[in-house]
Amino acid sequence: MINLELPKKLKASANQAHQVASQIFRPISRKYDLAEHAYPVELDTMAAMVEGLADSGTQKIGGAAGGRNDEAAETDILANANGGNMSALLNALETSWGDVGLMLTIPYQGLGNAAIAAVATDEQLARFGKVWASMAITEPSFGSDSAAVTTTAVLDGDEWVLNGEKIFVTAGERSTHIVVWASVDKSLGRAAIKSFVVPRDAPGLSVARLEHKLGIKASDTAVLLLQDCRIPADNILGSPEVNVEKGFAGVMQTFDNTRPLVAAMAIGVARAALEELRTILTEAGVEISYDTPAMNQHAAAAEFLRMEADYESAYLLALRAAWMADNKKPNSLEASMSKAKAGRTGTDVTLKAVELAGTLGYSQRLLLEKWGRDSKILDIFEGTQQIQQLIVARRVLGKTSAELK
Repeated sequence: MINLELPKKLKASANQAHQVASQIFRPISRKYDLAEHAYPVELDTMAAMVEGLADSGTQKIGGAAGGRNDEAAETDILANANGGNMSALLNALETSWGDVGLMLTIPYQGLGNAAIAAVATDEQLARFGKVWASMAITEPSFGSDSAAVTTTAVLDGDEWVLNGEKIFVTAGERSTHIVVWASVDKSLGRAAIKSFVVPRDAPGLSVARLEHKLGIKASDTAVLLLQDCRIPADNILGSPEVNVEKGFAGVMQTFDNTRPLVAAMAIGVARAALEELRTILTEAGVEISYDTPAMNQHAAAAEFLRMEADYESAYLLALRAAWMADNKKPNSLEASMSKAKAGRTGTDVTLKAVELAGTLGYSQRLLLEKWGRDSKILDIFEGTQQIQQLIVARRVLGKTSAELK
């Protein structure tokens, strides 16, 4: 028999995250949606709390810094480990239920932290484990094709010199460090793409502008310029050696950790919309029954049941991907499946909720319209819906990227 109940230690952590979402995020959600680029000062008090929880052994609230799970590596192969990835996923889900833009702005919980957790050496983890790291991959010349990186990194003595432009960097202005993807040798193709930790005060690093966006307005999205930017030689994550046979699997491993987290964000927003919609429908006299066939119920109730089923599917797929990561099982297929399902479900649920709620859904009296705007990015960043489906197809059919484009 399969038991899908969460362990007690994860329930406690998720409950803490939910309290943060309920008591801190929800009350200020509209405020920072309207005040784009304004820093949410209310989150400053969270930085010390998050660090204190981490030092005490309690999982982090935001979730984006999760992923490293040394405990699981020491666990007997027959045991089931629920560690950093699972806790990070649940925390991301709960805080995104409150406000996904604010969740992406929690100090010291950037998406770059997941990259560090995924590929850093133990020494690097000790150095960068408590920084606030954003992640810089996308460039003006490409979006989904991460192998098309043109930013370069040249070793000059005991320093790397980076040159290039990065766009759509989440928390790009506020973070203390940026994980930058760059090529150490363009002639070797994608195998030469490595990730580098660039401190905010590194010479040659600057913020060109902040983007105005459809949603997640509480989160700053920056364009970064690297002009002869110098960083220490040991700030390259993992091994500096270029392994042509392995390709750039090392840096891509980051996505196996972060895609389930983004799936969790979409699931959290979808759950918020479903809960709000259920209240609206109930108050309008629409009964939602689990005993009566959907075809015999009110059309709005039937739609609600359909969306709730999609929500449950996305949730279980995300749990599976995180559990596999915690148990050292290759999860690239499952990570993409969870991201594709959750991203699609998030936009479907939130926009349908706006529609079914009528004038209430489209107005700013509720947060429904905001969740509809916020959810779209969760189907785009960390790999678009189309890219996730392409990855799934390759894995299922046993095709390489050259064979199936």
